[in-house]
Amino acid sequence: MEIPNLARIAAPMVNQSDLPFRMLVRKYGATATYTQMLNPDKILNDRDYLEFHQRDLELASNAPDGSPTIVQVCGNDTELVVQAAKRVQTLCQGIDLNLGCPQDAAREGHYGAYLLGQKDWPLVNDIVSSLSYSLTIPVSAKLRLCQPSIKTLAFATALEASGASWVTLHPRTVSARRRRQGAADLEVVRALKSALTVPVVSNGNVRHWDDVPKNLALTGADGVMVGETLLGNPWSVLQIRAFSKRALTHASKASSRRSCLTRSPYPASIWISVDHIRVQQL
Repeated sequence: MEIPNLARIAAPMVNQSDLPFRMLVRKYGATATYTQMLNPDKILNDRDYLEFHQRDLELASNAPDGSPTIVQVCGNDTELVVQAAKRVQTLCQGIDLNLGCPQDAAREGHYGAYLLGQKDWPLVNDIVSSLSYSLTIPVSAKLRLCQPSIKTLAFATALEASGASWVTLHPRTVSARRRRQGAADLEVVRALKSALTVPVVSNGNVRHWDDVPKNLALTGADGVMVGETLLGNPWSVLQIRAFSKRALTHASKASSRRSCLTRSPYPASIWISVDHIRVQQL
């Protein structure tokens, strides 16, 4: 199975990582994009939910740039997660298991970062192993730090052994109310890169275009994932190739408006509007 280009990835963000946003960041340098976290139960039991996301993925797969899309799923029921992933696997280039969501909904539903405790490792490994065995596309996992953080290396090593084709680490611990308190501990990413044989993606501490090469130099990671910074500045962070600082400064000023207009490769009948992006046939 072919692993997508992991060099510069747009992170999965709830209510943000929709088709128009992914189109925009792909245009300006993202080598891969993630969907927002999808709910397996809704994929299997809510026809409108499934059809909406299938349509989203179909449109993405027909885009001229051909950039890969990774579908992120959550959950703590192996069979449910696997069956949901099967419904979308022909429309994407990878399935990612969310092991990093710190929100209250994840705590109440016992998924995301609330599966990082050692007692849940067998369950998580079973989910990853079953996904890897059942699907025809690569499987990955995106996680936060275990507590204590040294356990993260053992956990990620087990994920690799279970069939994860790559691992993305956001090196902060779980805090539902203060998700980004302090800087991300990129030293753990570097240690993880040394511990694993599969690719490692670093997620955290990217606020400006030159943070990307700095992150890679420090961690030795195979790629960098960028999240909320892209919402206000999608091109000045990702497209570091062939851009001068002067050009990036100009782009940064132009991107201060949160409602962005971009030319669409899709039919004029398609109109999608959200608070951070508008996509329209011109």
